[in-house]
Amino acid sequence: MNSPRFNNFVNWILARFPLTKVWNEHLAEYYAPKNFNFWYFFGSLALLVLVNQFATGIMLTINYKPDSALAFDSVEYIMRDVDWGWLIRYMHSTGASAFFIVVYLHMFRGLLYGSFKKPRELVWIFGMLIYVCLMAEAFMGYLLPWGQMSYWGAQVIISLFSAIPIVGEDLSLWIRGDYVVADATLNRFFAFHVAAIPLVLVLLVFLHIVALHQVGSNNPDGIEIKENKGPDGIPVDGIPFHPYYTVKDIVGICVFIFFFSVVLFYMPELEGYFLEHANFIPADPLQTPEHIAPLWYFTPFYAILRAVPDKFAGVLAMGGAIFVLFLLPWLDTVKVKSIRYRGGIYKKALFLFVISFFGLGYLGMQAPTPSATIAARLLTVVYFSFFLLMPIYTRWEKFKTVPKRLTSNSSIGDRLPLIKQAISDITQDTVVTTKSGKTLHLKTPNPSGLRSASVDLAKKMKDSLD
Repeated sequence: MNSPRFNNFVNWILARFPLTKVWNEHLAEYYAPKNFNFWYFFGSLALLVLVNQFATGIMLTINYKPDSALAFDSVEYIMRDVDWGWLIRYMHSTGASAFFIVVYLHMFRGLLYGSFKKPRELVWIFGMLIYVCLMAEAFMGYLLPWGQMSYWGAQVIISLFSAIPIVGEDLSLWIRGDYVVADATLNRFFAFHVAAIPLVLVLLVFLHIVALHQVGSNNPDGIEIKENKGPDGIPVDGIPFHPYYTVKDIVGICVFIFFFSVVLFYMPELEGYFLEHANFIPADPLQTPEHIAPLWYFTPFYAILRAVPDKFAGVLAMGGAIFVLFLLPWLDTVKVKSIRYRGGIYKKALFLFVISFFGLGYLGMQAPTPSATIAARLLTVVYFSFFLLMPIYTRWEKFKTVPKRLTSNSSIGDRLPLIKQAISDITQDTVVTTKSGKTLHLKTPNPSGLRSASVDLAKKMKDSLD
C-alpha cells in the first residue's frame, strides 16, 4: 500500500479534498474535556441510531407500496416473505423509539450540566431543530404502515391544525391533500418521510456538530477548557477526541446494541409501547379504535393538549411546550453551568420537571377521565413553571465556587470495592438441597439489606437536592 502510485493517488485526492484537515479538526486534533462521564455517550449513540434509521429505511422502501390499497399488505409482505424483512422492519420501528430515548437523555444531560448556556446557545438551537424534525419524521412515518392506529392517529393530529384561526381549515386540507386521510395523504407523508425531512435532518446534524466543535464541548464541571491553555496552545484539561473518546464511545455502543438487541429479538412491540396492537389491523375509515393515542414519545405533549379544554388553546399549549425549550439559554440567568455547583432551588425544580414529564407521558397513554384531566392540568402547570419561572428562581439561587481546573471522576477501579460491598449487603448466602441430594450454595436477595440500601439511596438523593 506504500507504492508510489498509491501515494500519488492519495496526494491527488488530498490536493482536491481536505480529508486530512476535516479528520484533524473534528477528531484527531479536536480536544475534548478529560472528565466526560456516562451522560456523554448519548450524542454518539444518537448518530448511530440515525445511521440505522437511514439504512433500514432505504431497505424498507424497496418493497413498500405508498398506496392506500396496498400499503398494509406490502408491510405484511416485508414481514412474511422478504428475506430478513421482519428484522429490517423491527430494527426500524425499534430504532424510532430508541432514537427518542437517546435524544431525551441527551437533552436531559444539557439540563444537568448547562450545555445550553453561553457560548453554546446556537448548539442548543440546532439541537432543538433536530428534535422538531425528528417529531415530524416520526409522525409522518407513523402513518405509513396504514394500520388502524396509524390512520386514526393521523386523522386526529391533522385535525388539530383546523383549530388555527382563519387558515386552519385550508391548512388541514393542504396537509391531507383530501377531505379525509386518504391515498393523497399517504403519498405526501411518504415523500416527506423518505426524502424531504431526512435531507433537512442531515443538514441540521452537520450544523449541530460544526457549531459544537467551534465552541468546544461542555463537561460535568461546566468549565471552559479553552480558557486554560498550555504553551503549545492545547487546553491543559483536554485530550484528543480520537482515539480516547472514540474508543470509549465504542464501549457505550456495545452496551447499547446489547439492550437494543434484547428488545429487537424478544419484545419488538414492547407490550404495545413501540408498536401498538391496533396497528396490526388494516386501516378502516368506518371503525374508530376504542382509544386513540400517539406513541409514547409524543404522549407528554398529547396530555398537555388534552388538559386544556379549548381546542385552539390546547394546540397553543402543546406548541408552547416545545417552543419554550428554544428559549432555555435566555431563561436561565445563573452564572454557573453545571448542576454540581448550582443551588438546591434548581435541583428541586429539575426534579419536579422530570416528574411532570413522566407523569404527562403516562397520562397521555391513558383514556381521558375527569381525575386524569385534573392531574394532567397540575403537571402541565409544573412543566411550564420550570421554564417560565426560571428567570425568577435562578436569580435567588446560591451557587458554589466553580474550580479553575476540571475535577477528576473516580474510575471503575476506585468504585469496585464499593460495588462489591453493595452487592454483598443486598444478597445473602443460601444453602439449597436438591431432590438428588446435591447441595447448592446460592446468592439470594437479602430483604433487610435491600431496605437498608434503599434508605441510603433515598438519603443520598435528598442530600443532593439540599
